[in-house]
Amino acid sequence: MKYDITIIGGGIVGLATALKILDLRPQIKLCVLEKEQEVAQHQTGNNSGVIHSGIYYKPNSLKALNCIRGYNMLLDFCQEENIRYELCGKVIVATQSTELQALNNVFNRGLENKLQGIRKITKDEIKEIEPYCNGLEGIFVPQTGIIDYKEVSQKYAEVIKKKGGEIFVGEKVQKINLKTTDSEVITQNKTYQTSLVINCAGLHSDKITGLTRPKVDYRIIPFRGEYFVIKPEKQYLVKNLIYPVPDPNFPFLGVHFTRMVSGGVEAGPNAVFAFKREGYKRSDFSLSETWESITWGGFQKVALKYWRTGLGEFYRSFSKAAFTKALQRLIPDIQEDDLADGGAGVRAQACDRTGGLVDDFLIVEDKAIINVGNAPSPAATSSLSIGLTVAEIALKKI
Repeated sequence: MKYDITIIGGGIVGLATALKILDLRPQIKLCVLEKEQEVAQHQTGNNSGVIHSGIYYKPNSLKALNCIRGYNMLLDFCQEENIRYELCGKVIVATQSTELQALNNVFNRGLENKLQGIRKITKDEIKEIEPYCNGLEGIFVPQTGIIDYKEVSQKYAEVIKKKGGEIFVGEKVQKINLKTTDSEVITQNKTYQTSLVINCAGLHSDKITGLTRPKVDYRIIPFRGEYFVIKPEKQYLVKNLIYPVPDPNFPFLGVHFTRMVSGGVEAGPNAVFAFKREGYKRSDFSLSETWESITWGGFQKVALKYWRTGLGEFYRSFSKAAFTKALQRLIPDIQEDDLADGGAGVRAQACDRTGGLVDDFLIVEDKAIINVGNAPSPAATSSLSIGLTVAEIALKKI
């Protein structure tokens, strides 16, 4: 099995990368290897389905640049392929005076990132947009939308195949032999010869990186995000999307309300340390993966720094009353009985050796391999832009 490029990982970033490579060089021989039986089974298929505007991200960072470019590329793709989405807008709300400066910082970032139409809104204007929302001041972000990223990924896969690319499912990579000309990617079933390897393995990206690098300077720490769904009779409490002001020291956005493109309203997610990389249930546990996380020096520093926040997240994970209380900051009328158990996702968050939670996309190049080491939210919104960035790097190498 001989290929010019072999991509490891059939999530939205791996698929978008394959798609953009084939757009730029249609004659290339390319394959995507996915260990599950379908594409988009992990982070892509378990996220909140939000089209992000780019308002939060540091200007000129990879997140900001790729989110804004990727946003437009995603909408163009959806229009071409008839994928449903809705630009419904969202409000970001300060519920106490201590959050007003952070709210203002978010607004200024939006202006620096050249977002059109965002505006500061008063308490009365918040009520006009979201009648049941509690807030002192807010920001209205018209660009934000809702979509089903699993549907997007399936369409990416369909187009890849039409363009001559191949996707192999049930292929878990076990070994990579990098060579000057033809490298080998070895799964439990086959050996794939390839000129270039691209690692888009998400929750396992550091492990794949470790197959070819003796020293990996980051480790993926899994954080589970749990959701409740609002029962149908109380969905009138949420018109579209309602977010709190994010903690600037923590790379997660806080529990929020999201109307879904398929119907219904989700509340969440929290961000609780997961004891397994694909640990979607509280009971999921892997001794080896937990040991890998807790013995990582960088994570130990994160845990010491954020132990209060972490304990609060664990408490909300096991206490529906505490989770409800966090939601009531945004919508006081929401009650515990209004919430039914929803799904969960696991975020792959890279943590470096110094204790930093890597805040930007991370792409690490070697001669015959490109490792996409950190691609958290807004990676789904940004996918075609990240894919184009990686594709351009890749095509210079072969």
